Amino acid sequence: MITYYLGTCIFILGLCIGSFLNVCIYRLPIAASIVRPGSMCPQCKTPIPFYDNIPVISYILLLGKCRNCKTVIPIRYPLVELLTGLLALSVFAAYGLTYEWLIYFIFIAALIVITFIDIDHQIIPNIISIPGIPIFFLAAYFLPGMTLLDSLIGILVGGGSLYLVAWGYQAFTGKEGMGMGDVKLLAMIGALLGAEGILFTILAASLMGTAAGLVSALRRGEGLRHAIPFGPCLSLAAMLYVFRGPELIGWYQLFLLR
Repeated sequence: MITYYLGTCIFILGLCIGSFLNVCIYRLPIAASIVRPGSMCPQCKTPIPFYDNIPVISYILLLGKCRNCKTVIPIRYPLVELLTGLLALSVFAAYGLTYEWLIYFIFIAALIVITFIDIDHQIIPNIISIPGIPIFFLAAYFLPGMTLLDSLIGILVGGGSLYLVAWGYQAFTGKEGMGMGDVKLLAMIGALLGAEGILFTILAASLMGTAAGLVSALRRGEGLRHAIPFGPCLSLAAMLYVFRGPELIGWYQLFLLR
């Protein structure tokens, strides 16, 4: 029963944090403060009262429209809130109410913001990835089985490997195939997940990126020339490692030994 109530509280907390993540996703790319002014309709600039700012519920009650100007509110806002709530609950189910839950949830929240900003603007904000490297480097010390050395190796392998790929592609083609934002993001991921986690992330993200690129090419009919953001692939792969990484690595090793 206690676990049920704790899970409910964690889910509600996740919904509320998801509402804040929506603010970050909208304001960080335009260099606006995420603190002031308070929430407002982006169309009519009317401040949103607290009773219209309840995660998910307010969207349903308002039928997805601003109370003042009736502008349609993008469905993504409640979806980000719901996604954050579900992920908070999932991390709690996997790790309980521990330091691991707190660290991994903050990590995942950062990845959610990065993912949607990269989808919208094809940028990965330095304000998250650069401070995230030392923050998650120190946080890794509190994770069982992780050492600061392993975290440092993750940073070097993550950021270094992707930098070499980006440099090599530009050297041979004369074109920029991967932004430095991806390099910093992978260094941040490596800081928390370590050497094993970063190798898993690179492999899984590459497979996801290849699949996404093929689907995009087929839909657009433009061949493989259309660029897709790689940040969401890296973020999703890192989240996958948080939940099932060691099990998937073990399964893969057994598969190779057959």
